[in-house]
Amino acid sequence: MHYLVVALLLLLVVALSLIVARVLPFPVPLPLIQILGGVLLGAVFGIKIPLDPEIFFLLFIPPLLFLAGWRIPKGALFRDLGSIITLAVGLVIFTVFGMGFFIAWLLPIMPIAMAFALAAILAPTDPVAVSVVQGTNNIPPRLEHILAGESLFNDASGLDIFRIALAAAMTGSFSFPQAVTGFFWVAIGGVAIGAGVAFICGYLLRWLVYLRGEDTAIQILVSLLVPFAAYQAGQSVGVSGILAAASAGIATHYTSLHGSEKSATRMDRRAVWNTVQTVLDGIIFVLLGEQLVRLIDLDSSWAQDIGLGWIVLYVLAISFVLLMLRFIWVWVSLYLSRFRRNLPSLSTQFALVSVLSVAGVRGAITLAGAFSMPLLMPDGKPLPGREASIAIAMGVILISLLVASIFLPFLLRRLPDTPSLAAIGDEKGARVSAAKAAEHRLISLRKEIDVHWKNKEIAYEAIDHLLEIYRRRINIGDDEAGETVWLRARVERRFRLAALAAERQRLLELRVSREIDDELHRKLVLEVDLIEASILSKE
Repeated sequence: MHYLVVALLLLLVVALSLIVARVLPFPVPLPLIQILGGVLLGAVFGIKIPLDPEIFFLLFIPPLLFLAGWRIPKGALFRDLGSIITLAVGLVIFTVFGMGFFIAWLLPIMPIAMAFALAAILAPTDPVAVSVVQGTNNIPPRLEHILAGESLFNDASGLDIFRIALAAAMTGSFSFPQAVTGFFWVAIGGVAIGAGVAFICGYLLRWLVYLRGEDTAIQILVSLLVPFAAYQAGQSVGVSGILAAASAGIATHYTSLHGSEKSATRMDRRAVWNTVQTVLDGIIFVLLGEQLVRLIDLDSSWAQDIGLGWIVLYVLAISFVLLMLRFIWVWVSLYLSRFRRNLPSLSTQFALVSVLSVAGVRGAITLAGAFSMPLLMPDGKPLPGREASIAIAMGVILISLLVASIFLPFLLRRLPDTPSLAAIGDEKGARVSAAKAAEHRLISLRKEIDVHWKNKEIAYEAIDHLLEIYRRRINIGDDEAGETVWLRARVERRFRLAALAAERQRLLELRVSREIDDELHRKLVLEVDLIEASILSKE
């Protein structure tokens, strides 16, 4: 099948899965719907999608890790860096060793190096999968940030260990000192290369904006290319392209702090990246379902040797041990950390550890790593254990999604209030400070009206109206009058949204009756949409 047709077909299935998830009368995790879509493609329509492991890894991993690094709250990241590193590195190493020996014992037909490679791709978690299975119950902010930070770094650490184990499986040789030294070298080098690429691209864009002004299309296009540039730069010098992509995402956030951007750039870029993330995650889960149909095929040699029933039992056993290893590590880490001192009882600690354990859902990164396994050894023979590894990885993803879908909403509803550090900075103080800066600027402009304006009455009326708005914002910071002003603001926001809806409806009626044309309709509706977006962003 032509790659263009395959791409269009995958996009169609992802779009249909999003529609189905919206129209179903009961909530179903989106990844499960997308996996089912892939199963239908393979089992019902008989569609077989060819996968090139290297192309698959290049297309999916860099943008997903870059986006995770870009969007993770940096204050929360560095505030809980100790806990995050404990989970992202310590838990990964603990899981690789524990699961590696367990898989080698459970499946003697799998080479020990392949067992460790499989354990390495089972170690990373997927926060996107967690977000769609937690239901209407939100994970407490601090736990959510820790899970996001863990996923960002354990993707990199797990996949880099996977590369080392896979190299051992391909070459038949392994040196522990060289592997440890190599791991730290590729990790440090990957972080440096990724940050360097991001800062170079960021400052080149700032320089271009200084010379010729800002172009939204260029800004967005460069942001889409940075993760691939960082990944390829890291790979070309022999360091971790995975960490390069993740660190490029973190560094990109800081490059944006050295110059203001148009609001259109930020809004359009956010929309583009949201679409990219939805498409990439969706395609990965659709491919999981399609490949699952082909791999669970009793005509294949490995399936005949093991049997479908035993395969299911192996997947269940590996999933259970994986969950227990995570539970043990999180419990011990919590016991040794200062975070435990803020938890009132043993039951609260158990609930917290249970949430963190069940929330360790495997998803896109695990599947991408499994699909990236080479098809052949250097001598041209099939890579031993590849099909079994992919099938087990798929099974573990399915089990973790099902377990989280069933138990995570239940656990979150029973999780007591967990201690969380206050946000860095004072939100109310920041809002008041910004409003005062605007007020001072408007007062300065008001004094210049006599010099620069002809229609003085209109200018005074306009600027006084704006001053009233900003002074009301400043009054929100007043402890005495703040509650009343804040209540009035919330009521006004409700009425304002209703008024904007009426504006949008009337503009539609004018367009349908051809009293205005398409261009004017789009312009006016965009103005209404921007005002509405600014109001909703404050809720």
